[in-house]
Formats: sequence, C-alpha cells, structure tokens
Amino acid sequence: MKIALIGYGQMGRMVEKVALEHNHEIVARITSQKWDRDALENSDIFIDFTHPESALNNIKKIIPLRKPLIIGTTGWYEHLDILQTLVQQHQSAALYSPNFSIGVQLLYEIIQNASVAMNAFKEYDVAGIEYHHSKKKDSPSGTALEISKIIEGSIERIDKLPFSSVRCGTIPGIHTIFFNSPFDTLTISHEAISREGFARGAILAAEWLLDKKGLYTFKDCMQDMMKKRLPCH
Repeated sequence: MKIALIGYGQMGRMVEKVALEHNHEIVARITSQKWDRDALENSDIFIDFTHPESALNNIKKIIPLRKPLIIGTTGWYEHLDILQTLVQQHQSAALYSPNFSIGVQLLYEIIQNASVAMNAFKEYDVAGIEYHHSKKKDSPSGTALEISKIIEGSIERIDKLPFSSVRCGTIPGIHTIFFNSPFDTLTISHEAISREGFARGAILAAEWLLDKKGLYTFKDCMQDMMKKRLPCH
C-alpha cells in the first residue's frame, strides 16, 4: 500500500514507522500547502493528522481525486455534511474517527453496556474527565464528545454529561468516566501509553478502507474486524 501522509508531526512520524513495519510505502509527506502532484497521483491512500483549521481544505483537495482518505484530525466535525456530500459526489471513500486507539473503541463498547445497566439505578450520577498534552487544539476532545454522546443516549436522566478537560505537558490521552452513588463509585478509564496505538489503528483502518467506497468511522472498521475474528455458532 502506497501512503501519502498529510501532516508530518509526531503522529505523522509514528504512522510512518508503523506503516513501514507493515511493509507499506510512504510516497509523500505533506507538511504545507505545497503539494507534490506526482507523489499524490502515485499514492493509494491518504492519512491526515493535521489541525482542525486545515482538515476541511485537505478534504476538499483529496476526495475529488477518488482515492481513500483516513482522517485522524479532530475539531472539524461541524463540516461532516460537506465530507458526506463530497464522498457521494465523487464516489470516493473516507474514514474518520476522534480516536484511532483500538482500546478506546473497546472502551466505547464497555461504556455503552455500563450505561444501559446504570439507566435502571437512579442513585448513580455520572461525570467524566479527560487529559491530553498541552498542544492539543480541541477541548473537549473528540473522544470525550463521543463518550458523552453514548452516555446521554443511554441514560435517560443525563441530559448533558459533565466532562472536564485538562491540557498539560506531554500526556498522550486519558479518559475516565465515574458512576458515583452515596455508597460507592464505579470507574471506567482508558490511558494511552504512547502514540503508537493510534498509529496502529490508523494503519488498520487504511488497510480496511482501501477497496471500499463511502463514508465510515473507525467503529465500522472495528465492528467488521470483530465479526470476522469471532467464531461462528
């Protein structure tokens, strides 16, 4: 698989490392508005880890090329309708996610199940807190917003989940949910140890998306992978 990286910061470099370990080739490293057209034409797929303010422009450039695009950038989701329209118009493919950690995708499943159970026990209040490095632009994180959406859709008494955000140092990412009653507290938490987990998820998503058309999330990829790995009954 020939990959064009859009953004070559810490995440871009980690994606490159993981891609090479999986015998893929990096044919372009795009770090500014100057694009190498030859490299782009020779690529099979694009992976974007940039900034919210540049994500939409990148989408508008890549989707008309009718090559698949992985979007790891967050903070631009108010423009999802534009992405959907472009993907349909050009019969292309894109996959986005607020978090490409496989563990976080499993966290979503756990929180979904826990929230359904907690809906029956009104003595439990719910809140969340997330920590990221000081250079992360969006706050709350896309992962925090996704967790909030899951809980607010599953626990009838929670209209707006309280979710605090901390930006400090070099923390890759920590997301914690508290279910608290007067008698006890149940805590569900995910802590990223390094950026490599996000990079591995992005490469997994790229391999999965390569021969597809349409707009997907990493959840679609994960659910498909889990179905294929589970034994048939």
